[in-house]
Amino acid sequence: MNNSSSRVASTRHEPVGSSHDYLCPKAYSPSDLRAYSSSIRYVFKLAHPAKLCYTMLPDNEVRFIDIGVNLTDPLFRGSYRGRQKHRDDLMDVLERSRKAGVKSMIVTGGSLEESKEALALAREHNLYATVGCHPTRSNEFDAYADGPSAYLEALDELIRDNLTGPGRVVAVGECGLDYDRLHFSSADVQRKYFRCQLSLAKKHHLPLFLHSRSAHEDFIRILGEEGFGSEGGATIGAAGGVVHSFTGSTQECIDYMNMGFCVGINGCGLKTMENLEAVSRLQLEKLMLETDAPWCSMTSTHASKLYLSNLPSNLKADYLPESKPPEKFVDGLAVKGRNEPCTIGSVAWVVSQVIPHVSLEQLSHAAWENTVRVFGLRELMA
Repeated sequence: MNNSSSRVASTRHEPVGSSHDYLCPKAYSPSDLRAYSSSIRYVFKLAHPAKLCYTMLPDNEVRFIDIGVNLTDPLFRGSYRGRQKHRDDLMDVLERSRKAGVKSMIVTGGSLEESKEALALAREHNLYATVGCHPTRSNEFDAYADGPSAYLEALDELIRDNLTGPGRVVAVGECGLDYDRLHFSSADVQRKYFRCQLSLAKKHHLPLFLHSRSAHEDFIRILGEEGFGSEGGATIGAAGGVVHSFTGSTQECIDYMNMGFCVGINGCGLKTMENLEAVSRLQLEKLMLETDAPWCSMTSTHASKLYLSNLPSNLKADYLPESKPPEKFVDGLAVKGRNEPCTIGSVAWVVSQVIPHVSLEQLSHAAWENTVRVFGLRELMA
């Protein structure tokens, strides 16, 4: 990826090592977490008197589909803010993911050019991709040489040409609203081009890969006005989708489920005690798992720490592999501060601990079935 692409990518996430203060307001002591975990389980039991039954695989295999990974990011090529700190180790990243039970991934596209790159990577590695424009890059529509209509048409053409075969597009997005970073694109611009991308999902009958930050009221209002207010838009021929990288409140989580959308959980959604409470209310048939790698790692300051401390050592070796800082790169080891798809198992572990009476095997299988169903990945069931 060239330097201009790197600058565009920086509008989407903070650099590695940033605090993400707007998502992680404080750290919690172990005593706080233990007390709160008990209250979470009590609340969940009241809200969910009955649990769904999922048919387990014969061998109780734990397997994952990472629904959101940014494989186009330069960090997977060893480049950090334009500086080459180590060799391209993407193939090592993919091998570690396979060892951790990741059977497939959806490579996210956050702009027209990045969507092209995502599709190319998906074809090369037999994965899947999304096509769309991240809300913080909505200005690209107006800045496009031939105008915003041509930008939308280019997205439309990219979808149309890649609906079948290996490495195909399986969702429109990442699209939505991000009011935490209005310095990149104004709210008006974001809303305008969010609606445009919803039209692509309706046209191609594709699921949505959605993003929402501090914009819940406008987000659900626009979805409702465009026909996605219930059953994921089934009444207008839409195919639902997922609100990815969920970090919202319990009520927001309930709203999305009531609208017929799935909710994607990664490390960012397990940072605070409030996050854990919201996750505890998730219905299994609405759960998806992701890493959002190379971002959204779980750290020692997060509320998830208590549960990670109980991760069995045999799983920890694969889900949280040994790492070194990028400037001290070691072949065969992960890179400290850079998230990877292999860590999806640690996300699943924490979620299975927060939701009572659900094993890691049951939870991973539910997320697998939901992902296959929503994104139409039937070949993975063979």
